[in-house]
Amino acid sequence: MARPLPVLTVPALVALALGLLLHATPARAAPGPDDPVGVWPLQPVPEVVRHFDPPDSPYGSGHRGVDLAGHVGQPVHTALPGTVVFAGPIAGRGVVVVGHGATRTTYEPVTAGVGVGAVLAAGEVIGVLQLPGSHCFPRACLHWGWVAGETYLDPLRLVGAGPVRLLPLWRDLPVVRTLTPRGIGSAAASFGATR
Repeated sequence: MARPLPVLTVPALVALALGLLLHATPARAAPGPDDPVGVWPLQPVPEVVRHFDPPDSPYGSGHRGVDLAGHVGQPVHTALPGTVVFAGPIAGRGVVVVGHGATRTTYEPVTAGVGVGAVLAAGEVIGVLQLPGSHCFPRACLHWGWVAGETYLDPLRLVGAGPVRLLPLWRDLPVVRTLTPRGIGSAAASFGATR
């Protein structure tokens, strides 16, 4: 005769579900140890109106940068030192792209004050914020992007404001436990004891 399956307690189910979720969710745009340190492209430090939401595929929907609240005519600064690789209109909005070796930062909508080939220090003014083409219309905001090859990265990593990573409450306990009737009870008791 088959043994009945053990009944899981609520804390054990929560721990199991969170463990599976944390291991199944791909880490996107996690800060890297070699991220360069940059400056905010708008001064003073602006409100982040919309955060980075990378697409699941090259042509998928998402938000390939961040939107920063600003005002028309506000100076826009390059986040990192580099060379202007593009400055001009694309689809009716001004775009400036600054190359930084293996990566590049993008700024739009911007009326460019620099030309292709200009070598810039971090924080130099590259132009002024426009209203036409704003992602926040009727408000003005800067869409700021960071790209490595064809991979979009979270530009907030450049200023230390990237995604927050939370550690699980049970980080000091083993994640995998034997799922026997006795093991489930001890896992649940251990989980409850750490709270």
